[in-house]
Amino acid sequence: MRELLQSVPGDRLALDAYRADFAKRDFAIDGWDSWKLERRQHFVEPEDASWRAYSEGDWARALELIEARRGELLQLSRLAADHDCRLLRVRVVELPVTPYLVWELHLLRLRAECGELIRIVGPEKISRYERSGERLPELITLGPDTVYDISYDATGLGDGATRYTDPAARERVAQFIARLYDQGEDIEAFMAREGAALAPVT
Repeated sequence: MRELLQSVPGDRLALDAYRADFAKRDFAIDGWDSWKLERRQHFVEPEDASWRAYSEGDWARALELIEARRGELLQLSRLAADHDCRLLRVRVVELPVTPYLVWELHLLRLRAECGELIRIVGPEKISRYERSGERLPELITLGPDTVYDISYDATGLGDGATRYTDPAARERVAQFIARLYDQGEDIEAFMAREGAALAPVT
């Protein structure tokens, strides 16, 4: 699905440059929703204390550290509302759920409780877009014209992004993610339905 972007020249940004660019552009222009698509089933997030606890097998501590972020995430949602912006995310989840996703889904549930709009789709919703064998990219939109195609190394560690600044490309990406969102299941309903399969080992 990189054809959504392939006709537009992009700027490759190393990780620190991507983070700085994102911070500069985030909420810079009011009235634009931010759309995010997450496809990979495993990431490595060593800078996240809760992830580190999860990776060490300390689920109780991992869950405590997730809950400790509630104030921060509520503040983010208030900031988004102040800028007339909704934060919307589509998370692809394959079954059986990977250990990483068990952890991330608990974080995403907290994000949803704090105001982010998150829906889950299964691989059947995206299979027609991956027939060539190339998986959907990890994408996020900011403002009226910016799309980041976020990249990772073989282990799942973030290593930067390619930034595209084109209003038409941003609209194509936003509409694509929105269509998946419309087919998705609310994260709370998904987690209630899956039940024991998503219970951390504590």
